[in-house]
Amino acid sequence: MENILVAGATGTTGKKVIQLLKSSQYFEPIAMIRNENQKAQFEAQHIKTVFGDLEKEVSHTLQNIDKVVFAAGSGGKKVVEVDQEGAKKMIRASEDSNIKKFVMLSSMGADNPEESNDLFEYLKAKHNADEYLKSSNLKYTIVRPGSLTNEKGTGKIKLSKSLNEFGEISRDDVAQTLVRSLHDDAPNLTTFEILKGDTLIGKALENA
Repeated sequence: MENILVAGATGTTGKKVIQLLKSSQYFEPIAMIRNENQKAQFEAQHIKTVFGDLEKEVSHTLQNIDKVVFAAGSGGKKVVEVDQEGAKKMIRASEDSNIKKFVMLSSMGADNPEESNDLFEYLKAKHNADEYLKSSNLKYTIVRPGSLTNEKGTGKIKLSKSLNEFGEISRDDVAQTLVRSLHDDAPNLTTFEILKGDTLIGKALENA
């Protein structure tokens, strides 16, 4: 079993990632939490937690961790401090801790943030974090979904380095894509976009 630190474990998508890891025979989730109030929900499910704040020092959160899923976000409130600098901090700490794989939840549009008016700051922060990860010495997968919905997942997606279209995808299917990207046979050093589609997630990743 590999220990997976989930940054953003208390978020809507992060919680789904935790549940998938918990039911996996390969992975053990460790939920990164910011305060004591968040601990009980995970302890009730026998899920390990570690205290960590992306605006502070985070290297201690990576003790005995094999891989990282970064699904954290500030919800638009602190995009530079959390989405950008927090991600960079976690990437640097992961390099120092010889983390085997770093899976980043990014966003469609992060490659060209200047094309978006209302989301420019958020996408720019995501873009900078993604580029920082690409220039690191880590093995990584950067997953860029379209608009997230709370619909039930289908287990199927549309995947390409660049889809050249906008659309939606369920958080269920995004979470499943993130977890599948942790496997040793999943693509490495790669960035791709995903939307809801007709190809099974495992099959889509084979061609990523």
